[in-house]
Amino acid sequence: MAPSVAVENLNPKVLKCEYAVRGEIVIHAQRLQQQLQTQPGSLPFDEILYCNIGNPQSLGQKPVTFFREVLALCDHPSLLEKEETKSLFSADAISRAKEILAAIPGRATGAYSHSQGIKGLRDAIAAGIASRDGFPANADDIFVTDGASPGVHMMMQLLLRDEKDGILCPIPQYPLYSASIALHGGTLVPYYLDEKTGWGLEISDLKKQLEDARSKGIDVRALVVINPGNPTGQVLAEDNQCDIVRFCKNEGLVLLADEVYQENIYVDDKKFNSFKKIARSIGYGEDDLPLVSFQSVSKGYYGECGKRGGYMEITGFSAPVREQVYKIASVNLCSNITGQILASLVMNPPKVNYMALFKLCPDRKCQTVQLKISALFCRSGTNHMLPTRQRKMESFNL
Repeated sequence: MAPSVAVENLNPKVLKCEYAVRGEIVIHAQRLQQQLQTQPGSLPFDEILYCNIGNPQSLGQKPVTFFREVLALCDHPSLLEKEETKSLFSADAISRAKEILAAIPGRATGAYSHSQGIKGLRDAIAAGIASRDGFPANADDIFVTDGASPGVHMMMQLLLRDEKDGILCPIPQYPLYSASIALHGGTLVPYYLDEKTGWGLEISDLKKQLEDARSKGIDVRALVVINPGNPTGQVLAEDNQCDIVRFCKNEGLVLLADEVYQENIYVDDKKFNSFKKIARSIGYGEDDLPLVSFQSVSKGYYGECGKRGGYMEITGFSAPVREQVYKIASVNLCSNITGQILASLVMNPPKVNYMALFKLCPDRKCQTVQLKISALFCRSGTNHMLPTRQRKMESFNL
């Protein structure tokens, strides 16, 4: 009798899906690591550094002290009742932990939460977005997720009905997008970033690729923009972002803005502007443009990949559509509470007049300098390996 489960009778969408970040090279590296453990000295090296994915703490980046203090106190709230805690933890970490625990039903970090995330933590995230952009943000627009990736999958699941639905996606791109589009049965419509113009996004190329896809019967639903770029490291100019926003509005596209590297900018003449800020700055309101912004605690100076925290902010969707987004989120019950707390801390860190800034700033400055040095070394090494000189690295994360 033939096996009931074989590659031949698996979901073809799964077979089509590829994710090189965790692919054959990584599998081979894991075999070599196992060999190093079982047969020391059998290879001409004694350590393997995994650079296939941004995973800063695996390469020695230290966690931010303030963040970890708050997490420890939230997970073990009885510490707040002990006198010695005041000498072990900063006063502001203690204050923030109390504030967070008061927002968690039952003060229990091991319990399920609202499917969008704990309301008080979403309030903190919304406040951070408003402070960053200079425009209001609403906690009801926030869906806290286990990193940015689940948010991307949720949107693909929402938008893609079959292979006749397409998503405009940059090339080069982070493989999450091609993988999720394939997994949810859609079609990737590529647009190509031009290295000669600093990996710029040309509206003329977007129009060409869109028209070509539509001529083939593909209903292009959304445009993915990664800013700062991954893996290209560019930071989009404000004028370019304005053009992109107008393009999406005119063409009826959802703008999917991957903004997880917003803290990883290492040149003085570049600044991160969220696409929501750009849209509001040129006069587009809530109802003018469907926009989804993704953020993660895995990147930036924090690098908390293993904690799995992030969020997506959804604006410009009708109430019936938002109900469907919530339904998808509720199927997964909720994201993990540690990640939710971290997302609130990342987007709403201590204010300047707080003593906790003492424990945040040295960590943040040190991490940022180290990441900038890494970017310079990466560029220098690549220049020696490749026949053409690489442009300066504007954004980069290990």
